This record gives sequence, C-alpha cells and structure tokens, in this order.
Amino acid sequence: MSRHVAIVTDSTAYLPPRTMERHSITAVPLTVVLGDQALEEGTEISARSLAQALQKRRPVTTSRPSPETFAAAYRKVADSGATGIVSLHLSSEFSGTYDAAVLAAREAPVPVRVVDTGMVAMALGFCALAAAESAEAGGTIDDAVTAAEKRAAGTAAYFYVDTLDYLRRGGRIGAAQALLGSALAVKPLLQLNDGRIELLEKVRTASKAIARLEEIVADRAGGAQVDIAVHHLAAPERASALADRLRARLPGLAELHVSEVGAVIGAHTGPGLLGAVVSPR
Repeated sequence: MSRHVAIVTDSTAYLPPRTMERHSITAVPLTVVLGDQALEEGTEISARSLAQALQKRRPVTTSRPSPETFAAAYRKVADSGATGIVSLHLSSEFSGTYDAAVLAAREAPVPVRVVDTGMVAMALGFCALAAAESAEAGGTIDDAVTAAEKRAAGTAAYFYVDTLDYLRRGGRIGAAQALLGSALAVKPLLQLNDGRIELLEKVRTASKAIARLEEIVADRAGGAQVDIAVHHLAAPERASALADRLRARLPGLAELHVSEVGAVIGAHTGPGLLGAVVSPR
C-alpha cells in the first residue's frame, strides 16, 4: 500500500476522466434536483439532459454534497494508503460544498486541508492538477496546498451566456447586474473575481461577444506558457471554433482542453454558455 498525499475535489472541476485516473484525483459529486429527482452530477444526469430540461423550462436546482458523503470519500482515500488529503473545492460564494468538506475533515482518519479555491470548472481543475503534481513529486500537504493556491492566484475565467436569467434565478448574480445585462438586449461577458461572478462587459451581439471573449483571453495569456480550457453547454460548434482560434494565436499554449460543463454549472448558466479559463504554468 503506497503512502502519499491524496487530492480530492468536487464534480464541478470537470477534469477529464483519464486525467483524474492518471493522477488518482477523487471527485465528490454535487447534486442536481430536477423536478422531484435528486441526481448526482457526472453519473446520474448528463449535460445534454440538463440542457433539454432547461429548454423546456423545467424547475432545476442544485445542492452540495453532504458532510457524510465527504466523510466516506476521505475514509476511502485513507484506506488506499493516503497519509494526508488536500480537498480543493469550488468557490464558497457559489455553494456550501466547502463548508460540508470542512465539517467532514474534522472526523477524517488522516489530516485533511480543505481549500476554498474561489474557482469553478477547469479553473478549479487546474488547481487540483497543480496539487496532484506537487504530491506526486513527494510534496507535503503544505506543498500541495501552496501549489494549488499559486495556480489559483494566476488563473482567470471568463464566459459568455446568452442570458443572465439562469444566474439571477440561482442567486449567482445580483438582480441589478442581471437587469444591466438584459437592457437593450445586450450580450453579457462575465468573469470570476474574488470567487464571485461579475459582469465584465456588455456587447451588442452574440458574435461580437464571442470575438471579444477571444480577445480578452489572448490578452490575458500574452506570450506566457499557459493552459487553456474552453467550456460550453449545448454549444459544441462555438467551443470548437473558439479553441481553434486560440490554438492558432497563442504562442505559449501548453495544453488546451475543450469540454461541456456538467449539469451543476449548466443549471446556473443555461444553454449557449461559452467559457474560457486561462491558467499560467
């Protein structure tokens, strides 16, 4: 049985399954409540099913994992030989996931450091990867936490949505910002800032908004060595086209991931989402 520092995250990191397996990263699932059904993200509800439900205006909400779910995950990881755990989660401004992990960590059989990364989607995923790489190199819990926090500090996430209504309904953006985004039918560009979603710019059309998103990402990346993730919900053509353009214009591009977001984030953004994460190495 190997002795190691293990990395736990949650299902909103949207790491590729092969990447999680290669680095032995555990993801604790959040839950999507569709009508009267509570479904685990990633195993019991797909992004496509979620998008169809939203398009039919079915009621959709989300909920955090329970402390008991985290406790079970920590026990399983400890049983595999972990001497310590770094548990990295989406912004506490979005979810009570971090709080549930903190409660579970108090009773864990090995030391657990729970980190509110202030991130979500692959912005969180890149933090988990940084921590895993530190642990694989023989780093301590403190080393892995430092690696994740350093990655988070340099990472930026921007995204376009067709409407702010889903974010407003879920309480993830203020009513005043939603009103601004809806005024005169402008298309909103948003960013993550201090763990919160903020309106960044208002653009007149979807095509101009997506072009502006590309410019913002390219400016942020500059000539540095960066990893990029392009996310979407029910908009694969948009995502593929943006990824191709970024691949052609970023000289320091290391890795580029393209993926559909899961049901939890999709429930709050709606179909048409196009996002980009910039994460310097």
